[in-house]
Amino acid sequence: MTEAPEKMEARDLVRGAVAIPSVSGQEAQVAAFLTDWMTAHGFRAHIDEAGNAVGERGSGPLTVVLLGHIDTVPGEIPVRVEGDRLYGRGSVDAKGSFCTFVAAVAALPETVLRGARFICIGATEEEVPSSRGARFALQRYQPDLVLIGEPSGWAGLTLGYKGRLVAQVRVRKDNFHTAGEGTSAADDLAEAWFRVRAWAAQHSGHGVFDAVQATLQSLSTRTDGLSQLAEGTFGLRLPPQVSPAAAESALRDRLADLPVSLSFSGHETAVRHPRDNALTRALRVAIREQGGTPVFKVKTGTSDMNVVASAWPVPTVAYGPGDSALDHTPDEHLDLAEYDRAVAVLTAALTRLAGDVA
Repeated sequence: MTEAPEKMEARDLVRGAVAIPSVSGQEAQVAAFLTDWMTAHGFRAHIDEAGNAVGERGSGPLTVVLLGHIDTVPGEIPVRVEGDRLYGRGSVDAKGSFCTFVAAVAALPETVLRGARFICIGATEEEVPSSRGARFALQRYQPDLVLIGEPSGWAGLTLGYKGRLVAQVRVRKDNFHTAGEGTSAADDLAEAWFRVRAWAAQHSGHGVFDAVQATLQSLSTRTDGLSQLAEGTFGLRLPPQVSPAAAESALRDRLADLPVSLSFSGHETAVRHPRDNALTRALRVAIREQGGTPVFKVKTGTSDMNVVASAWPVPTVAYGPGDSALDHTPDEHLDLAEYDRAVAVLTAALTRLAGDVA
């Protein structure tokens, strides 16, 4: 059976995007590819000052921002299609989601575009703490509805992400003979980690989304014969009830009597959006029309949803094809049949949303 031209074009879009390496900070080539594709498919497209690939269609009273990211973590995976699986870095996280957005908006007829304005933003630097693309976009648009491009599975709707705080801990001490009294720089760093982990354990919550999760991200020690230096990076995933500021204050208090220097980064506040609104209803209907059962999710990671939530206090959902368990892994791949279905779901949902205000 011959595939519909629109489906083949949508698949060519995601294959082409995944084939272009775009580690955070190096997105220019894939942004150019995406804007060229959008221009050729009826979008008003450009690359903005943050390097985002931006495409708009429609002129109706409803403004829908579809914000995905086009950067990836490092790690080369040979790009190939095996059966219906597209392998490559970013296929799931999250070029597949952004290409779903672009393909769905490209499929909308002119009658739908009179009811809404759709803005697709392929954001830069989401995989690093800067979130440069999203922070630039939130100052320039005032959407009525927001879709965040992240893998949820074609029938999944992600309503929330945990917050984040990263602590850099450093200990420098004069060198001494290990037969003497006292603690080494490594001892003090280890004690700091044990205290942070114990503090996190006190916030266990009723499930993983409501718990503080602490991870030892890096650890190193060295000496030049005169002094010792121990350094560690502690990552915290925070529930809605623990703000980054509160976590930072608590850790400073816990470690105040240790000879450590502290710095903090990655301050992201947890977010959780309501289940029932015009956006979730349109997506749920579309998922059922495709034979699926809608599933609401919350994630323990962070995304650009955390970045834009306070500036855009409107109905928001993260949506996209793919299994998020494959994010950042050497086996990252996207099921293209699932991608097709996600495009169909989103096309139907956007059509319904525009019709509700037309």
